Amino acid sequence: MILEENYTLSNGVEIPKLGLGTWLISNADVVEAVLAAVKIGYRHIDTAQAYGNESGVGDGIRASGVKKEDMFVTTKLAAEVKSYKEAVASIDQSLKTMGLDYIDMMLIHSPQPWTKYHGEDRYFEGNREAWVALEEAYKAGKLRAIGLSNFAKVDIDNILESSSVKPMVNQILAHISNTPKELIKYSQEKDMLVEAYSPVAHGELLKNEEVAKIAGKYGVSVPQLSIRYVLQLSLLPLPKTANPEHMKDNAEVDFVIAKEDMEFLINMEQIKDYGSASMFPVYGG
Repeated sequence: MILEENYTLSNGVEIPKLGLGTWLISNADVVEAVLAAVKIGYRHIDTAQAYGNESGVGDGIRASGVKKEDMFVTTKLAAEVKSYKEAVASIDQSLKTMGLDYIDMMLIHSPQPWTKYHGEDRYFEGNREAWVALEEAYKAGKLRAIGLSNFAKVDIDNILESSSVKPMVNQILAHISNTPKELIKYSQEKDMLVEAYSPVAHGELLKNEEVAKIAGKYGVSVPQLSIRYVLQLSLLPLPKTANPEHMKDNAEVDFVIAKEDMEFLINMEQIKDYGSASMFPVYGG
């Protein structure tokens, strides 16, 4: 069962193979979402400073009755934090907001602030400063693992060239109809586990007839096929939902997609429109 399986990060820390994403779940609602997920068997919760629900995630974990050491909690340094001083304060603030002695993993949410996401400036110096703060928190035991999110090759290289601790993860947008093969390969070659957020393309894959047809062949739902696809690429899926039924379905992926179907899915025409989600930088192209 997928909820009982782990990947091992480059520093030896184990991370559950399926996580619950919490983007766009309010601080009030996320408590119930975490409780439901833990009850189903999830032990990996993904949040971020930008989501505004860190305290709710912390409350949910405490209320679940499961020991903190049996949970894996990820949060992310706000994309706008591009100085050492700000990063140090932000890391400590997340610990305080979540009410935790340590956080399992912290990522730099984006190499660029969201308002400058498609700009020329890659914020190399700011990212190096933020990374130093993460390294220090990691060495101090405040964080068990550190990594990146939405980082392209050039941004990864900037960190690798100056770091004393290598990033353990790169969390990126990856799903059927948008599988950045080169970036995945490069991240994996650099000993990073690749996490895939929006594995169901923010719901857009539910409208795809070709994907529905392949899901039907296996007797599974489109989300189940999408999550399995990500797992077969050795990525870690982070489907976001507050619905316990969906959480349960998302974890029932004990089937194998045949090689020819994987080949078809990985080479599908790239999605051009994420509907209402296109307003968000990561979906905006």
